[in-house]
Amino acid sequence: MKLPRGTRRLYCICLHLAVGASIWGYNIGILSSILVHPGWREAMHDPTPASRGLVTGIYYLGTLLSHVLLSHPLADRLGRRHAAMMGTGTLCLGAICMASAHGGAAVAIMALGRWTCGLGVGVVSTTVPLYQTEVSPARQRGRLVTVNHVGFVAGLAAGLWTGYAMAFWTSDAGRYWAWRDSVLVQCGPALVFTGGLFFLPETPRWLLEKGDADGASKVLRYLRQDTVPAEAITHELHAIGADVESRHAAGATNLFRDAGLRARLWRAFLLHFMAQMCGATAIKYYLPTLLEALGLERRTALLAGAAEMTIKIATSIVDMWAIDRFGRRTCLTGGSLIMGTAMLVNGLLPIMYPGNRSKAADVICISFIFIYAMGYSLGLGPAAWVYSSEIFPTSVRAKGLNFAAAGGSVGSVLASQIWPVGNARLGSGIYFFFMVINFTCVPTIWLLYPETKGIELEDMERLFATSEHTDATDAVDRGTEDVGEYRNTSSSATPNDENESLLS
Repeated sequence: MKLPRGTRRLYCICLHLAVGASIWGYNIGILSSILVHPGWREAMHDPTPASRGLVTGIYYLGTLLSHVLLSHPLADRLGRRHAAMMGTGTLCLGAICMASAHGGAAVAIMALGRWTCGLGVGVVSTTVPLYQTEVSPARQRGRLVTVNHVGFVAGLAAGLWTGYAMAFWTSDAGRYWAWRDSVLVQCGPALVFTGGLFFLPETPRWLLEKGDADGASKVLRYLRQDTVPAEAITHELHAIGADVESRHAAGATNLFRDAGLRARLWRAFLLHFMAQMCGATAIKYYLPTLLEALGLERRTALLAGAAEMTIKIATSIVDMWAIDRFGRRTCLTGGSLIMGTAMLVNGLLPIMYPGNRSKAADVICISFIFIYAMGYSLGLGPAAWVYSSEIFPTSVRAKGLNFAAAGGSVGSVLASQIWPVGNARLGSGIYFFFMVINFTCVPTIWLLYPETKGIELEDMERLFATSEHTDATDAVDRGTEDVGEYRNTSSSATPNDENESLLS
């Protein structure tokens, strides 16, 4: 069956935006390979666990600063596309700085490069899902925004495969250049991504926010061509305009003053915090190190890590379907249960069979690291970005998403410091810490987070507007009826009636 032109355009746009997410993923994935590279350890003068934690964690101080102070002003003033361009350029500057680290100040130069990369990633990581959310129709929004996570995981896998390939460059030149060249590789796709952004339209919601109604109408008709009747496009444009007009004077502080916005902000912030404190940061950065501890030699550990990330690509593609089919909450809680179970197994078996004396136990632990990764890609990995990018109104969406992503940065800084020190002192016992967090996520998400599947962006106001004592279930029904009046979307799912009790 041939897809309508508007749908094909949306898929092409989101696939290109996934290239930006892949650069962000590569930047993280390649560091996990670098941390076990003998040439890097030599250049850093055999860094201590605390130094490795600094190089890892300072990146998230950069993303935190970017999320709080830099990303949302750029996205709101310059537009989503131009903000992404600036973020990509900053990331490349950081990569060049990392690759140039040498001498007595090598760790400091490396840390500066990582911090600069964090600034750039803080912009790219929020503007890409922001753009995808604002151009996607409600019934496909989860799927299209999840493309961002597919790109991110593909970048992680590419970083680990590159690290694995560089492990075979064992000459003196290889010891010096292999890890540096692998850092610079990301500048290639960054140029491709930036070049493509010049050919993408700005989002209709941002154009209306800037008063360009004609431009917004043209872009929306371009993106919805042959997918819905002309009346539906007009209705969607009016709904966006009404939302923009009602919030036109909103500022960053309104996120904290308005009860309905506060209800969204703390949920989004906590969700991103949980998405990193669940152990994902530690697994991403220290995966080859973890596999070495389970008895694998360095090259085999890198190969296994690359294979694990490749499997996550397939799992993320499955989530593109699942997140709109089963809803955000089901994916989030199901993924957390899987991750908690995997952490339990990896904490328990090394205690029962210490010193790698049981190969079967080591194999089971490695298998459950793979299972953990699958749980993350089915749940918190993509769904945290989908949820937090769709619940805020247009005028504060960039601000809200960036403050929410700051929660992820805080969690990442903590996790990146907790893991190396905790692993050195507690061994496999550190897994139990992250196990508790994952199992705690399940009731937290199920009880406190209303379902947003299938709800138009402009109808989120009624779902979360607790200050006006809005009945959440009625809001969902009205939102669905408004859109259904113009669209043949009988297959669109309606969120759970439990939303009412969640917000009461």
